[in-house]
Amino acid sequence: MSMTDEKAHETSTDAASQNGDLSGHGDIETPKDGPGGFIILFFIAGLVVSLVVGWGLFPKLLYSQKKQPIAFNHKLHMAEVEHGCESCHYFREDGSFSGIPTLEECMSCHENAIGESDAEGLFMAEYVYKGREVPWYVYARQPDCVFFSHAAHVSMGEMECETCHGNVGESEAPRVYEENRITGYSRDIWGKSIAGLKINSYDRMKMDDCAECHETMTGRRTSVQTQYDACFVCHK
Repeated sequence: MSMTDEKAHETSTDAASQNGDLSGHGDIETPKDGPGGFIILFFIAGLVVSLVVGWGLFPKLLYSQKKQPIAFNHKLHMAEVEHGCESCHYFREDGSFSGIPTLEECMSCHENAIGESDAEGLFMAEYVYKGREVPWYVYARQPDCVFFSHAAHVSMGEMECETCHGNVGESEAPRVYEENRITGYSRDIWGKSIAGLKINSYDRMKMDDCAECHETMTGRRTSVQTQYDACFVCHK
């Protein structure tokens, strides 16, 4: 065997031995995923569960539920009055809005009991005879810094009450008042949907809803009277 053949033989032998050494260590296993995939899956599942539970539980914790002091029947009263909503919620001579009737205004009809319902009996006993104002919960009460003109919307804008308040005149009993435990305001301001979704115009009473209505009705988001889109128009 020549020197060249011997060197070639040694080279092939060394290569074979190196291959043998590698194979001697056994098959090289590819790294597995480990616990990482399970952790990610667990995190996603926990996040979904938290969102679902929070979505339904958070509003119940945030809002307290209260009943109105009197089970006022709007439908019954609407059938008896002459001018609909404006019979009790009217504009004064100076153009200001009366809002919720005072005890004195209610007593123009209820100085004495005119029916036999439990609600009227309670009203007479606890408020009329004692001279106490009824502590109504106001669904549409806005912060003190907000200025809203009923005259501008109803008298000038010729808007119907139902646009902002819904079909209250058809209700036979007041719905539960939900009060925000943090702010003290009605849930009607933010709406029932925590995501901000709404179907009816009266589902929320936020600033964005006012601006959207202005744009729909007038073609602009500014004030009709001042023509300005400034904070001071609605905030005093």
